[in-house]
Amino acid sequence: MLPVNSSRTVYLSRALLRSFTVNLTCSARCISSSLFKKETWHSNTNLKQPGREKYLVYSVNKVNHPRHYSTTQVKLGCWNCKKPLVKTPAFFCKSCNVIQPPEEGTSLFEIMDCERTFTLDTQKLQTRFVQLQRFLHPDKFSQKSVKEQEYSEIQSALVNKAYKTLLKPLSRGLYMLELKGMSIEEGTDSGADSEFLMELMAINEVLDDAKTPEEADKIGRDTKRKLADLTKEIDTALLREDLQAAKALLAQMKYYANIEEKVKEKVSQFM
Repeated sequence: MLPVNSSRTVYLSRALLRSFTVNLTCSARCISSSLFKKETWHSNTNLKQPGREKYLVYSVNKVNHPRHYSTTQVKLGCWNCKKPLVKTPAFFCKSCNVIQPPEEGTSLFEIMDCERTFTLDTQKLQTRFVQLQRFLHPDKFSQKSVKEQEYSEIQSALVNKAYKTLLKPLSRGLYMLELKGMSIEEGTDSGADSEFLMELMAINEVLDDAKTPEEADKIGRDTKRKLADLTKEIDTALLREDLQAAKALLAQMKYYANIEEKVKEKVSQFM
């Protein structure tokens, strides 16, 4: 038999253990209950851009374990009425109809509502450009507040940049590489082999020696065909995520695009 003091110690330890277990179970139930009773809550913080607020919306999934919860995407708030902006990118607040500042990290494809593809619909791009400038042009905000005028100028300039960048295959392809963290260095012949460079020199010499607009036009037509072929090859490379091949082909496109501009200048000399 255990001594009396030892038996009291064991009894007391068992009592404390039961008490600890009950308290721990109760605490877990309280935490679980508080999580499921309040499924969403908001926290307001400032973005880097002036006048813009960020709303963090958290949601809890009703599952067996209280740790299993997830967060939804960050929702931006209107700088004027503070209500959440539903659409992204949001040029105007649907609640108060006030123009908004640009959203950080928005791509030019998203601004122009175009698919992120090298062969995008340029007709749709042009239509989108006209529609946006109809609402965003600074002339429409001459009687508005200083902040609205400022946001109008920024948004309008950004739409102009997006349109010009995505309209032509070369600038569009370079931008797509930029989104992937790649670029083609200006003023270098990196990646161009000697045979290709000799071919370009020959084309430029023939163009310089052109005596009639017909001779210059022929070079222009040949250049357009080459650019069309390169467009197909670049699209194929981008679709299969072969960024190095796309970069090399875009470098070639830059050279032929320069020749195309020189052809236009040469033809204008005959007029």
